[in-house]
Amino acid sequence: MPKDHGIGAPMKRREDVRFLTGKGRYTDDINLPGQAYAVFVRSQVAHGRIRKIDTAEAEAMPGVLKVFTSADFADKGGVPCGWLVTGRDGQPMREPKHPILAEGKVRYVGDAIAAVVAETPEQARDAAEAVIVDIEELPAVIDMKAALAEGAPLVHDDLGSNLCYDWGFVEENRAAVDEAFAKADHVTTLELVNNRLVPNAMEPRCAVGDYNVATGDHTLYTTSQNPHVIRLLMGAFVLSIPEHKLRVVAPDVGGGFGSKIFHYVEEAFVTQAAKVLGRPVKWTATRSEAFMTDAHGRDHVTRIELALSKDGEFQAIRTETHANMGAYLSTFAPSIPTWLHGTLMAGNYRTPLIYVNVKAVFTNTVPVDAYRGAGRPEATYQLERVIDKAARELGIDPIEIRRKNFIKPDQFPYQTPVAVVYDTGNYDATMDKLIEIADIAGFEKRREESAKRGLLRGLGVNCYIEACGIAPSNLVGQLGARAGLYESATVRVNATGGLVVMTGSHSHGQGHETSFAQVVADMIGIPEDMVEIVHGDTANTPMGMGTYGSRSLAVGGSAIVRATQKIIAKAKKIAAHLLEASEADIELKDGKFSVAGTDRSVAWGDVCLAAYVPHNYPLEEIEPGLEETAFYDPSNFTYPAGAYACEVEVDPETGKVTVCSFAAADDFGNVVNPMIVEGQVHGGLAQGIGQALLEGAVYDENGQLLTGSFMDYAMPRADDLPFFKVDHSCATPCTHNPLGVKGCGEAGAIGSPPAVVNAVIDALQRGGYTHVTHIDMPLTPARVWAAMQR
Repeated sequence: MPKDHGIGAPMKRREDVRFLTGKGRYTDDINLPGQAYAVFVRSQVAHGRIRKIDTAEAEAMPGVLKVFTSADFADKGGVPCGWLVTGRDGQPMREPKHPILAEGKVRYVGDAIAAVVAETPEQARDAAEAVIVDIEELPAVIDMKAALAEGAPLVHDDLGSNLCYDWGFVEENRAAVDEAFAKADHVTTLELVNNRLVPNAMEPRCAVGDYNVATGDHTLYTTSQNPHVIRLLMGAFVLSIPEHKLRVVAPDVGGGFGSKIFHYVEEAFVTQAAKVLGRPVKWTATRSEAFMTDAHGRDHVTRIELALSKDGEFQAIRTETHANMGAYLSTFAPSIPTWLHGTLMAGNYRTPLIYVNVKAVFTNTVPVDAYRGAGRPEATYQLERVIDKAARELGIDPIEIRRKNFIKPDQFPYQTPVAVVYDTGNYDATMDKLIEIADIAGFEKRREESAKRGLLRGLGVNCYIEACGIAPSNLVGQLGARAGLYESATVRVNATGGLVVMTGSHSHGQGHETSFAQVVADMIGIPEDMVEIVHGDTANTPMGMGTYGSRSLAVGGSAIVRATQKIIAKAKKIAAHLLEASEADIELKDGKFSVAGTDRSVAWGDVCLAAYVPHNYPLEEIEPGLEETAFYDPSNFTYPAGAYACEVEVDPETGKVTVCSFAAADDFGNVVNPMIVEGQVHGGLAQGIGQALLEGAVYDENGQLLTGSFMDYAMPRADDLPFFKVDHSCATPCTHNPLGVKGCGEAGAIGSPPAVVNAVIDALQRGGYTHVTHIDMPLTPARVWAAMQR
């Protein structure tokens, strides 16, 4: 029987009650007394020189309080980048200023030029349309390789180049890698595109700035995954506000997937505008604004080569990637194609030599940053596609070629040639489980049934591994991170035994309020409803690094465990005094402190009451109260891994691809709430299948976003997806955090795209279209049909 409470129980998410009944409190629900509204004037051209901004007509319109331009922010800093990458020449990346409002030039369609603040949204919108901007349009550069060509238009004139950095990893491996390729029995080469994606969270971004003239305190309400980091970046580097005078609140957030990690110019604008005007200022993005201002994801062009022996043993990997940064550097952007991508190029395999080259490029497009998986999907896609192609070229079964090269359980901890050390895993076990739940043995029969209906059926298999947690701080500091990447928690126990857990992690759909409470309740042995989880407000929670990189439970949850352990340790001292026993003899179980080997006990609630009503209390030894804070900085990343299988049918007359089945066998280490984990995997699979078959942001040669609405950008719907078979029973617990957890939020989006593409190529190959060895995502009917006709 499954558990009904505590760690391991599939408990329904407590926060869903308010979400499903419309009682959530999102940023756009916040309306402050005297609130004004901001609307931005955005560039309609991708590249141009600003000759003049005429605001006179707009300023004279009804309800307009002020029209802001870059001149109003002349003494303010630009939005900073949170990660410094150093190129293989030893030079730091080129890092242009990202102003709050465009200075001198516009650099992408959607770049903010001016902003109108008025009494109502309608008045602000009308006035924004009356602002006259004279722009000398300049040639735009969209293609990354063209951007690096001699004489290409410069996105930032002062940089002298559109190259942000040229990164090589591991540079000292380069000669040995080249030699291995020269001597290899077989080399498989593949050129591919990891398509640009628009995040499209349910809740568009929103920000409300407030200023208290009496105290000098600033407050920003915003749709953010990490309010403390926004406070640090905006306060210290943009607006020069001391942290103790700046409060950042992120209430309920309707999805993020990475796009709400970053500090955006709109947040700084409303914060400063509120001070200038002496009243709250609110901005809410339209869906059209979201398409052209939320940081996009992916957008890599890669050439990958795999050197093998004649019997399929991996000998070396060599890759060259062009990674799009867009017009400016977003908060984590430089790290995504480098440290979160290059360090995962070993995958699940014993490849002795690896060299990764990445050229990051500025273009006249929306900035690109982390999107669900962030670097790990890009690495997995390259690797698993080239392995599949190699298996076909060598005539080896795709599962067997992977098994031949798997890192084996007795080889852990495993030092990869790309810096990271995997602490634990069992890749054969996840593959065995996949073969079982996907019914690989029955595929041939299903293929024959599809053929009777005139459809080509294919099977795609792949593996993935990811590095989660984005820590420890000393390591990521060496890699260029400009912040510590620990997590913190404060546990406050009240006099009647209830607990308030204040965490620096932030939830935007992961179920923290449920799973964190399960952990604490299980440790003490009390009902989960006695545990309250508080997050998202820098005034109420300890310094934290927020939520991304599947770090919430592994890092944030570990901080909560440490703080709770401190609480229990102090409570045991109090219990020992109350029971007149040695502290060493005190045991805590099911919410009761007992003296080992006796029937003497005291309830959790009685100990808590004694801490706050210290009538019978060892004051000379223990201070009153029961509250503890802990910071947790892990010693390593965590490494979830898994094996996925996808079956598709391809209609040879139209090229339409239908996903018939999808199975996922994942190793997430210990699982706190299986129901939440399964839901996270389902969501990730949907996003990954969407990337593989439907989604793709497209610009024309002038930098106009052709896919700027849901009329042109295809998101997956329920009828595009099959029922998923998900398993996470092959757990190898993480060895270096107290919960043994690894992270699950991004896995589905990492492992699914190559499984889908592998399946489509398999269907075409089996159907006689042997010339089709690769099709770039998204595999739309038009692309698949065209590939078949070539």
